[in-house]
Amino acid sequence: MTRPPLPLTDHYDVRRDPAGGRYLRPLVRGFSLLRFPLLNKGTAFTEAERRALGLDGLLAPQIDTLDELVERQYAEYRALGDPLERHVFLRHLQDRNEVLFYALLSRHVEEMLPIVYTPTVGQAVQEFSRIYRYPRGLTLSTRTIDRAAQALANVPLNDVRIIVATDSSAILGIGDQGFGGMAISIGKLSLYTVAGGVGPDKTLPVELDVGTARADLRADPGYLGVKHERLSGEAYLSFLDRFVEATLARYPKAIIQWEDFAKDAAFEVLSRYRRVVPSFNDDIQGTGAVVLAGVQSACRLKGERLADQVMVVHGAGAGGAGVAAALRGGLRLEGLSPNEIARRVFVLDSRGLLVDDRPMEPYKQALATPRAQVAGWAGLDLETVIRETGATVLLGLSGQAGIFSEAVVRAAQANTPRPLIFPLSNPTAHSEALPEDLLRWTGGQAMVATGSPFAPVTLNGVTHEIGQGNNAFIFPGLGFGAILARVREITDEMVAAAAAALADYTARHWPARIYPPVADLRGASVQVAAAVIAQALRDGVATEFALRGQSDEALLETVRRAFWQPEYLPFRLEEGEVAGD
Repeated sequence: MTRPPLPLTDHYDVRRDPAGGRYLRPLVRGFSLLRFPLLNKGTAFTEAERRALGLDGLLAPQIDTLDELVERQYAEYRALGDPLERHVFLRHLQDRNEVLFYALLSRHVEEMLPIVYTPTVGQAVQEFSRIYRYPRGLTLSTRTIDRAAQALANVPLNDVRIIVATDSSAILGIGDQGFGGMAISIGKLSLYTVAGGVGPDKTLPVELDVGTARADLRADPGYLGVKHERLSGEAYLSFLDRFVEATLARYPKAIIQWEDFAKDAAFEVLSRYRRVVPSFNDDIQGTGAVVLAGVQSACRLKGERLADQVMVVHGAGAGGAGVAAALRGGLRLEGLSPNEIARRVFVLDSRGLLVDDRPMEPYKQALATPRAQVAGWAGLDLETVIRETGATVLLGLSGQAGIFSEAVVRAAQANTPRPLIFPLSNPTAHSEALPEDLLRWTGGQAMVATGSPFAPVTLNGVTHEIGQGNNAFIFPGLGFGAILARVREITDEMVAAAAAALADYTARHWPARIYPPVADLRGASVQVAAAVIAQALRDGVATEFALRGQSDEALLETVRRAFWQPEYLPFRLEEGEVAGD
């Protein structure tokens, strides 16, 4: 006998009426309904809904529209001055009335993105144990990993399609944060919904609490994570194996985004699981894609090609390695040979240029420059490398504030009148340089993009918009496209297609900019998602066969139709009975 499908959640299901309209079939009533944030409408419940759903006497008499609630919440938000207070306010709103949260965020995404995501999320991670109020997502720790299947069964969502999982070992530029990394998973998934179109009832933030290397956290009585040394080696991989195995059993259609893993673990985890479960690492692949797209846009503005550039990447962690790999892939597509590419992409870590005869971590070997190529150089430090290579592009992913000094920048401008200089490290305090300094040192000629948001810079009467190389231009569309195509694997070619789609979208819709404004995240994500679907079909990894043969425009329309919108749906209790007007 065929078992009937599970409802979308343990608290409600979403169904369609004969005309195709979506409605909610609640599986709880009264007080329990109000405590589930995806069902709660607050004072927007109508009189009929209050009667039918057992809410009489539990709400204020006022009946509001969603628009009225958004305006009220926005006024409260604006009354708060401190960014962390605003972050906490939005998180609490999400925990009690999720549709309202996304309606507010979608209408003010450019203003609120720095609050729900970088840079404020970095402080929220550090303060997570203190500001923790309400459980969200799944936490697997060394205490519960042996019961991973049971823990996943406790999650009330039955059709999760995207998971952001972190072990919190390398959060932004602030390192090991233990249990606090859950704030990153929550924040990223907020962007999957507001920018990527994934319904919030199909998302799951995951904290893999394998301990922490920080003695101060382990000694802190207020710290909420497990208080032992971080797992490593086989014990660590066994922990992840059990997580992946349980996830595949509970959510066979889910995609996993690996987030903020320490550099060695990041590459090992991606390699170990990417063909077991459709997955990608945003720090490696998302960062690489968004930077490649920005460099290509800047080259277009200069009337040059990527192949005309010599690029220096300062920072050899997961992000820097991902950027170097993406740049090399872009050069291959422009027809350059391996030897030519080796003379156009150079990577430095804290010890200087990576040279192939220097002891280094295994993943760095592929990034290293042959020793013979640097023979006779005066040194391997950043400024010398720029001079010796004739670098025209300088990309910062080092987390070292101020490392792009005036001398370094002037060395780059000596090679080209308009150097591309992207200080990309997050949060803001870790940026390699300030845009105003870069522009002042180069007489307004540098082409600047950053990782964190910066205000426009006015110099000599000219206002320069500072593009933000934010991974949010890539990962929501990449994940959404992979979901819609129901892929077996997320290929490198799909990631490259996401980068190309972002560069193309910028050229067509924002031709004077390096990146679109953050306010246009949704538009960019639709384009990225459609390109990812097309590439998945070409790669033979898409299992949604109805998409085969669709034109590019038809794929765009497919993405637009599937895009989740923050709106209150009507409730329908029994067949033909509607709780509402």
